[in-house]
Parts: sequence; C-alpha cells; structure tokens
Amino acid sequence: MCGRFTLNQSPAALAKAFHLQQIPELTAQYNIAPTQMVPTVLHNPTSKDYEFQQLRWGLIPTWAKDAKMGVKLINARAETVAEKPAFRSAFKRRRCLVIADGFYEWQKQQGKKQPFYFRLQDGQPFGFAGLWEIWHSPEGEEIASCTIVTTTANELIEPIHDRMPVILAPEDYDLWLDTQVQTPEKLLPLLNPYPAEAMTAYPVSSLVNKPQHNSPECIIPLSEENALSNQLN
Repeated sequence: MCGRFTLNQSPAALAKAFHLQQIPELTAQYNIAPTQMVPTVLHNPTSKDYEFQQLRWGLIPTWAKDAKMGVKLINARAETVAEKPAFRSAFKRRRCLVIADGFYEWQKQQGKKQPFYFRLQDGQPFGFAGLWEIWHSPEGEEIASCTIVTTTANELIEPIHDRMPVILAPEDYDLWLDTQVQTPEKLLPLLNPYPAEAMTAYPVSSLVNKPQHNSPECIIPLSEENALSNQLN
C-alpha cells in the first residue's frame, strides 16, 4: 500500500514538470498522511490544459453514506481497479496525478516496523496514478477526494513491502489524464511497477510514524541521524 509520501520541491519546479499554466501555492511536506489535502493534477477537457488541484486523500464514492468511507479507500489495487464498485466509474472518467517526490513503506524487523524512504535516483518529482471523485453529503457538503493506485512491488521495494504506488512515466501522463480514453485495455498497461534501477531507498527515523511530525528530519537517512545524535551527546 501507500500510506505516507512527501513533496518538498519548489512550486516553480512542479509547474515546469507538470506543464501547469500557473505556479501552485505549496509548502514543503515531509509526511503527507491520509485524510489530508494532497496536490494533484487533472486534465481540463475544455481548455486542454493540466490543472493543479488539492484533493482530500481517501476516495469517497458517490454512493457512500458518509465521508468516513474514504479512510478505507486511500489506495486502489491496479489488478481490480477497473471492476471494483468504489473505483470503476472514476477509473473510466476521473483519473488524476497525485504529485510526490518520495514515499514511505515499513518493514517488520524483530517485532517492530522500520520505515524506509523511497525516491527516484535523480530526485525529481513524479506523478502517482490516482483517481478522484466528488461526494455530496446529505447536508449538501461537497468533498473532492482521491486515491492512489498501487501495484506489485519492484525488486527494490519487495524486501520491504509487497506493494508499491504506481509511478507513471511522464510520457504516459497525457494518456492517463485523457478523459476520452475509458477502456481498460489502454489504461491497465500503464499500471506497472516502476523500474527498480531508477529508484533508491534508505531507512529513516520512526519520527515519520506520527503524521504530526512534518519536518526535513523525516527523510534524513538513519545512519546520518545516528551520527548527528552521537555528536550532540
């Protein structure tokens, strides 16, 4: 699964990477968690432009009785996303990119869970394959929410976790966001594990276990953190 990720690139760099007409207003985030607002890119079928939008992480289907259902739907499995009632409509018509530059997974070690941080070798931002939906509460409240599609882990992540978020190649953004494309035969081939050789990983502090910890310390390699701690003691 994907339960935490980061985005600490400059807004100008993100506008360039995702061909946005306007530079988004963003601050660095080192521990983005479910139910928070997350940065996404959607395709405007009228202007044909990419548009930046903040969506709540945890997709709420249109037929859900209350917003709490979104907590259970932070991820959608690539293998079943085209058929699952919670996702199939969004998969056809409402796809998005969830912008990130790294993410966390946890490995079980001697009864504890050790967090690891994953990013691209070149440190560039990327787009997770996402789906979005608009839900209306009985009281008339409107919530725009999203989920991140996951797939089987690549060789780098597999020793840590058996799933990973789908990272789309930039050349596939247009196809994924094209609202005119609705057939699984064209879309499902995009939902593959990202090449392991293009990624890097390292263990980090357990600070990231709590969402309220949102600082650069979350992504410091554990070896460097221990060295700094020894210097201070």
